[in-house]
Amino acid sequence: MDTDIKRESKTTRKTKDKITTSPTKRWFRRLYTQRHLQVMALLGVVWMLIFNYIPMYGIIIAFKEFNIVESIADAPWVGWEHFKAFMDDENLPDVIRNTLGISLIKLFIGFPLPIIFALFLNELRSVRFKKAVQTISYLPHFLSWVILGGILTTWLADVGIINNVLMALHLIKEPISYLAEPQYFWTIVITSDIWKELGWSAIIYLAAMAGVSPEMYEAATIDGAGRFQKMWYITLPGIQATIAILFILAVSGVLNSNFDQILVLRNSLNESASNVIDIYVYQTGLLSGRFSYSTAIGLIKSIIALILLVIANQVTKKLNNTSLF
Repeated sequence: MDTDIKRESKTTRKTKDKITTSPTKRWFRRLYTQRHLQVMALLGVVWMLIFNYIPMYGIIIAFKEFNIVESIADAPWVGWEHFKAFMDDENLPDVIRNTLGISLIKLFIGFPLPIIFALFLNELRSVRFKKAVQTISYLPHFLSWVILGGILTTWLADVGIINNVLMALHLIKEPISYLAEPQYFWTIVITSDIWKELGWSAIIYLAAMAGVSPEMYEAATIDGAGRFQKMWYITLPGIQATIAILFILAVSGVLNSNFDQILVLRNSLNESASNVIDIYVYQTGLLSGRFSYSTAIGLIKSIIALILLVIANQVTKKLNNTSLF
């Protein structure tokens, strides 16, 4: 009896403390109790400030004639000169064509494939076989493009395994140097990117599928629904929000053509098909020393990406009431 009275008095005291304590004191008290988590979060914020926000000061060189001899503050202002020069650049049509061509094909083919792969992988009955397929599929993700680029260069060479197999099947008469032919470059880039990221991208959708209620599948089974009907009417609607968020992020990155991959696979022979915005910025900025010009190009790219992000966000918000902001 005395114990119950003491517990009630402690509970009453805590309730009175919450009522009488000001919101500021409660906030500091909660901050102190979560101090270990707050320190971890603070380290992430500091890292982001140092590497993401402080360097944004350098964007002003897009409006200056900067060189490595002078400081950013001493460089003379030139206004919109570098932006106008990029619009008049003779390389602009090829750069835009290659960037949009590779990125849009990746978006329309590479985006739905992990969803389809995850749907079929989720239907596998054997847990051991499912884990084996999943492990094999996402293993290439952990290899850098330097390693994969070397592998692809060897496979696609004149004496590589691809030519040997095709000639053995009598599909071609003579070996083809695929990386030396511009007409094959887009196919190589898109196919290798899908091969590398298919399994890893499917993990996100598999995690979302795990959150779908099993009772819905049981009810569908009782109603006589088949496996494909369950996938279409239960699984896909259940991961709709995840698909929408990833689609928004994919649309905003349309102007990104995977710099590492293209840098490893490109050469002087396929330059007409491999000269994308990121490569062009790298060449003009670091190799040619036109820092202000390349910064202007990068700024244009970032602004367009922000516009695409906002548009994709509004479209998905109206279609299925899912958005980033």
